[in-house]
Amino acid sequence: MGKANKKAKAPSATIAQNRKARHEYHLEEHFEAGLVLEGWEVKSLRAGKGNLTEAYVLLKNGEAFLFGARFEPLNTASTHVNPDPTRTRKLLLHRRELGRVFGGVQKDGFTCVPVSLYWKKGFAKCDIALAKGKQKFDKRATEKERDWNRQKQRVLRQR
Repeated sequence: MGKANKKAKAPSATIAQNRKARHEYHLEEHFEAGLVLEGWEVKSLRAGKGNLTEAYVLLKNGEAFLFGARFEPLNTASTHVNPDPTRTRKLLLHRRELGRVFGGVQKDGFTCVPVSLYWKKGFAKCDIALAKGKQKFDKRATEKERDWNRQKQRVLRQR
């Protein structure tokens, strides 16, 4: 009798999600953006120390920047670098995508918010979305719909 073959679950590709953005906004159009990161930031993201709750995207001079995202530095990462957990990080998008984001923000009154951070082929990516703000009654309606769907699933499972 040998050891049982236990397969370890593959780690999730998602690093962090901005649940507050899903609650506060109607997310319309999504874009995948690369991030310009330093070495210690990549290490902290691999350890799952990223946070997007207070983050937002600023469009300036034809470029997109991620403000307010918090990547907690690891104690073991680097001793000669003074890490800034909330530094501004540049987002990498194609020119057409940048044009669509700029057009949505300036003409249509959308806001650009980060939705999630994840790994794709070894690179950190940020899912950003053009969004419109929700009113209080919209938030309540979304919550009611979510509760109703949960109840439906419970009833269907009990059958």
